[in-house]
Amino acid sequence: MHPAAQLIFRRLYLPAAPLIRRLYRILPRPVTAWLRLLAERLRFADTAVVHDLPPIAHYWSNRYLVPLLQSFGFSNLEQFFLIYLRKACTCAPAGSNCRFISLGAGNCDLEVRLTARLISEGLSNFQFDCLELNEKMLARGQASAQAEGVGDEMEFIRADIGEWRSDGVYDAVLVNQFLHHVADLEGLFAAIKSSLAPNGRFLTSDIIGRNGHMRWPEALEQIEALWEELAESYKYNHLHGRTYRKFKQWDCSLASSEGIRAQDILPLLIEHFGFEVFIGFGNLIDVFIERTYGPNFDPDRDWDRAFIDRVQAMDQAAIETGAIKPTHMIAALTPDLNVPTEVYRHLTPNFCVRDPTL
Repeated sequence: MHPAAQLIFRRLYLPAAPLIRRLYRILPRPVTAWLRLLAERLRFADTAVVHDLPPIAHYWSNRYLVPLLQSFGFSNLEQFFLIYLRKACTCAPAGSNCRFISLGAGNCDLEVRLTARLISEGLSNFQFDCLELNEKMLARGQASAQAEGVGDEMEFIRADIGEWRSDGVYDAVLVNQFLHHVADLEGLFAAIKSSLAPNGRFLTSDIIGRNGHMRWPEALEQIEALWEELAESYKYNHLHGRTYRKFKQWDCSLASSEGIRAQDILPLLIEHFGFEVFIGFGNLIDVFIERTYGPNFDPDRDWDRAFIDRVQAMDQAAIETGAIKPTHMIAALTPDLNVPTEVYRHLTPNFCVRDPTL
């Protein structure tokens, strides 16, 4: 959907949200699932850049997230995935091929880059499958692979993730920012676990905060206090096309599957897998650096940088005490529930779970 059309849709949708919420409660589950899926397909069909972020997000990431990741031996998500894919290829028995799959691959930009990088390093003993329901996004991925000269190493599969079952074993299963769109997490995790080779890895980066990307009360209280400090120009919501003088909670899962079971991701991963690597981060800072309000902040302005630095310090301190919980994770998982886990300080997966009953 074109950005202008998305804005019009959201403006029309906001007043109707309470009615839609009630309809979702009374309509049969297959109907609501179909409606959410339709909304997802409309949203992403014409979206060529899915994970674009405002400049202030890159300021925050370069100053705070990159050093955290470097302590684990990589600087960005692409390098994280590449470590495991490279290891699988180099450790494979002579004459055998590795199999990788990305679930919910979207436009397949990351997957094409990873494939090209492996080939540039002289590794060609692999096949990279990309699974995606949206046919337009999958077509863009296929065209990109051909343009980059890696089409022979890649396979593009149109399928509903809810119906996916592996036709063999994979040495790595990648899921990048897609788990929070999945309603049947239990079924997906069971399918992933059964698809992994004995030494296979499930690699993911995703959102693990409250459902619908809402804020839990303990985080909301701090965000509302910070909101009072901001001039009105910082309160313009770029998704809704309006200014909110008071911070407004918005449940992103009302109309689509965005964040539909985000809070269940980490507890279910703990139940199904062992964590070889777990990195939890972010919470308060999300509001001020992402697409909704992030464009209001300019990394070239001293006040803006100082505000972001202060929010980051508050965020990290509260996460480390357990007062609030991380909303993002990067993880390498294995079917072995007893595998030793590499974490930042004491932020283990169990420590980072937020009990929804509290």
